[in-house]
Amino acid sequence: MTALPLSTARILLIIGGGVSAYKSLELIRRLRERGASVRVVMTAAAKQFVSPLSAAALSGAPVRDDLFSLVDEAEMGHIELSRAADLIVVAPATADLLARMAHGLANDLASTTLLATDKRVLVAAAMNVRMWLHPATQRNVATLAADGVAFVGPDEGEMACGEFGPGRMAEPLAIVEAVEHALARPTLIPLPAAAASKGPLAGRHVVLTAGPTFEPIDPVRFIGNRSSGLQGFAIAQAAVDAGARVTLIRGPVSLPDPKGAEVVRVQTALQMLEAARAALPADVFVAAAAVADWRVEKARDQKLKKGPQGAPTLSLVENPDILAEIAKPGTARPAFVIGFAAETENVLENARGKLTRKGCDIIVANCVAEGTGVFGGADNEVQIVSPSGTEAWRRMTKAEIAKKLIGLIALRFGVRT
Repeated sequence: MTALPLSTARILLIIGGGVSAYKSLELIRRLRERGASVRVVMTAAAKQFVSPLSAAALSGAPVRDDLFSLVDEAEMGHIELSRAADLIVVAPATADLLARMAHGLANDLASTTLLATDKRVLVAAAMNVRMWLHPATQRNVATLAADGVAFVGPDEGEMACGEFGPGRMAEPLAIVEAVEHALARPTLIPLPAAAASKGPLAGRHVVLTAGPTFEPIDPVRFIGNRSSGLQGFAIAQAAVDAGARVTLIRGPVSLPDPKGAEVVRVQTALQMLEAARAALPADVFVAAAAVADWRVEKARDQKLKKGPQGAPTLSLVENPDILAEIAKPGTARPAFVIGFAAETENVLENARGKLTRKGCDIIVANCVAEGTGVFGGADNEVQIVSPSGTEAWRRMTKAEIAKKLIGLIALRFGVRT
């Protein structure tokens, strides 16, 4: 499984000005047919080879090409573009565009977006063989590779100019494969240490799970729950604000991503466990997700239909216990592991039992019985259960609970907030 499936990925495609720009239109189509959303930025030279209208029609979104757009830049559009994507793909990347990237120039929307982004960049270079092999280009490529830029191609073959050698842009399907490979690891680039945020959790890595999981019954139906993800997302944002590097593993909810967090989207408990393991090592693990306890042993390929045979029989199997797996003793165990107990009765008794069974450090217990308004609501009332006792917190907003919990985490590492 990729850390971020292509079917849910947001790709920003920057089209440079080269003959192979026509392949970028096919690339848009291939990415879209696999479920990815694609936004396009074109350089001025790119518009000499392909039409912005064609790119807009294929991507389903307006093409951006003007750094000084009165509409877009009134809202700092180049910053929004650079942050909203999960991955930036430059195809074709001309010699000129590579040079500007390597030297940190920012004189148009494409280069400014590349300089401002906090996401990884995948480059599909395309140029004449002599231009590709020129020492200046090779120096620029080496600089970009050292900066963490990934490359696909160029391929070897006949050029539009009639010469032969390396310099042809990789084929669209090869670029799609490279995109999937790039999404298999975190795409958020942390700030350099010298510029990193200061705060009580500066230098710490916090991994959180939030939201429900959906366990498929068939292509239409699933086993799930009413978790909104609000509390987990609030904790993620509070951790970012406290200076931590945050990896949020989110189930299927409609909330916007917390600003500054690295986000991994999953659907099922098995995917969530795999993503949690992949996010380690970490200093803190917060299991705020409401993971489905069971899944269908074998989900149906086609929609189940009503018929004279009556209701279908579903064979259920138990899902993995993500909290217990991450809390297992060993070198990979985070220093501080926090679980949540959402109960409808016997809240403290069940939370204490969960603390013992799971092997975590504390349990944040709350009552989600009908009438409490916790699921989907803005407020919560929790009790912190630890081996040393129980501390009841008054009812407050989920954002306030998140900040107080971050303070508790910071105290664990010897920092008072």
